[in-house]
Amino acid sequence: MTLESYGFDEFFARQIPEAIPFLPARVTAMHKGRYELMGEGGEAQATLKSGVFHQDAKQKTYPTVGDFVLMEPHPGLSMICDVLARKSVFLRWDSFVARGHQALAANVDVAFVVMSLNKDFNLNRLERYLTTVWQSGATPIIVLNKLDLAQDPEKRVLEAQRSAPGVDVRCVSAQTGEGLDELKSCLSPRQTAVLLGSSGVGKSSLVNALVGNATMATSVIRASDDKGRHTTTHRQLIFLASGAMVIDTPGIRELGLWRAEEGLISAFTDVDHLARGCRFANCRHENEPGCAVREALEMGQLEEAHYKNYLKLKRESAFAVKKEKMLEKKRIHKTNKKKTF
Repeated sequence: MTLESYGFDEFFARQIPEAIPFLPARVTAMHKGRYELMGEGGEAQATLKSGVFHQDAKQKTYPTVGDFVLMEPHPGLSMICDVLARKSVFLRWDSFVARGHQALAANVDVAFVVMSLNKDFNLNRLERYLTTVWQSGATPIIVLNKLDLAQDPEKRVLEAQRSAPGVDVRCVSAQTGEGLDELKSCLSPRQTAVLLGSSGVGKSSLVNALVGNATMATSVIRASDDKGRHTTTHRQLIFLASGAMVIDTPGIRELGLWRAEEGLISAFTDVDHLARGCRFANCRHENEPGCAVREALEMGQLEEAHYKNYLKLKRESAFAVKKEKMLEKKRIHKTNKKKTF
């Protein structure tokens, strides 16, 4: 199997300098500092080359599943020496890392935002995921899973469509197989999809259904509250018989936004369209005269809950921007301090 079948194309090829002793490969899994790679020579195990990545941890791009990297081949354990520029990347807020954010997946074409058709269905959470997907550069598709357990799936579909106009919504059942063929048709050979969603929505069951075997471990949800448990413990890229690929991710209990200005515009097109009709360009949509957003709220043309969620996500994104600037100042200060000595 060639690296091109894993999505390697001219975009990545032209980033590789001539006459270097490194080979391109794609990250297919991560395990606490160890990486599984797929290259022209087949599968390889690798770790980061410390002299490259650990000198400036805040500045260097660290690999994640889906990345194309340059590796230095060695028997047993190869070394990752660089990460090629990405076509798309999913970032979330993470206060425990030096860069302030964590990359969940890279070079993804389609993002399946998975929600369950049981009691865990949540429009605010859906809008949060869609904001992240639009910001990443991938195309979102809403997947409403557990159709076999749904009492009123048509109602949920309408709610999702109203919350995300123009986004494709698919209903499936990983257990019975209903809707899976239509979902598979959304992917073409050499395309990569990622499954995003909270714990218990059935992402791993969907992966198994798409692959056709029990590739990922699964668990049942709690009957008392329809809440799920983490099943997937690591991110993994899986090659499908169709030639497409899927990345399964662990269930996310908290998806904090990291710089999502463009994603907010795409996820809340109704609010953005209304804001353009305000009398003042810097309108805060509070008490200003001629505010089209406030007028739409008062007339019932814009749902209050939808708008409040927009404001919440906007504040999170703005805080991330400030955090990024602060981290950059600290990095520059630390670099200048080293130069002084």
